[in-house]
This record gives sequence, structure tokens and C-alpha cells, in this order.
Amino acid sequence: MNKSMITGFAAGAIAVTAVGGVAGYKVLHAPPSYAQVLAVHPAVETTRVPQRVCRDIAVSEQAPVRDPNRIAGTAVGAVLGGVLGHQIGGGSGNTLATVAGAAAGGYAGNQVQRNMQQSDRRTVMETRCRTLYRSHSRTVGYNVTYRLDGRQGTVRMDHPPGARIPVKDGRLVLTPGDAQQS
Repeated sequence: MNKSMITGFAAGAIAVTAVGGVAGYKVLHAPPSYAQVLAVHPAVETTRVPQRVCRDIAVSEQAPVRDPNRIAGTAVGAVLGGVLGHQIGGGSGNTLATVAGAAAGGYAGNQVQRNMQQSDRRTVMETRCRTLYRSHSRTVGYNVTYRLDGRQGTVRMDHPPGARIPVKDGRLVLTPGDAQQS
């Protein structure tokens, strides 16, 4: 072999080694195309929804009083007391016994009517309502912990990403449509 041929081989070998080293460096230090997913946790939002619940119940109450002064009981008691007093008394004391019987009978009739009015009850239906709260939960996203270029980060996504997240121009691609455009 001649000297120029050896020099050509040597120069070619050096050139190939240099180009391969630069290409290898670029391959080894190329920006990552994916971030590794370390954990995925659903982000859940819970709301309390009020609900009005009503039911009819039977309620016992005092019946309305038609004779608040108890005149009927007093009058009936006075008549009956007067009749009884008239039967007991004789002669000139008859009038006194009749008047005393009428007074006592009037008082007794008044008290009997009062007791009857207080114990007179009626049952009515009333609607009673109260507010109950029901909890409602829904997933609003996913909190994703990832590793990219040796650093760890967290991002909220609207869908679970799987084992890795695509990276474009050094940034995470968080929506599926953006990853297909790369």
C-alpha cells in the first residue's frame, strides 16, 4: 500500500469515528419522548345535595270550644240543682233550698262542662317536613405523578394516562389529540 492510501484510510477512520461520536452523543442526549408515570390518583369532588322530605302524621289536639263561658253547663246544672233543692226543702225553707240547689247545681254544671271541653280531643293530619342531605361524588380528573429527565412532578389530567405520558418539545402532552400531531 502506498502512503497516500494509508493516509486516506486513517483520515476516513478518524472522520467516521468523529461523526459516529457526535451522532452517538445526540442519540444518548436526545430529549425524551415520554415521561414515566409513577402514580395515578383520581381527584374526587363530593357535594352535598339537600332534599326536602315530607310526611303526614296524625296529631291529637283539643277540639275547638263552642261555648267558652260554659253557659249551657251552668244553666243545665242550675235547673237540675233547683229541682233537687225544691224536692229537699219544705215550707218556708223550700225557696231557700231551691235557690241554694240552683247555685250549687250551676257551679257543678259549669265545672262538668269545663272538664268535658278540656278532654274533648280531635285528630288532624299535619304535614311535617325536614331537609336531608345526600352526598354525591364524581371524578373531576386524575392527579398524576411522573418522572421526566430525572425530576419528579405532578399534573392533573382529565383521563388516566397509562404507564407513560408523551413529551413534545420538552413539554408533557396532556390531551390525546396533541400527542397524535407530533
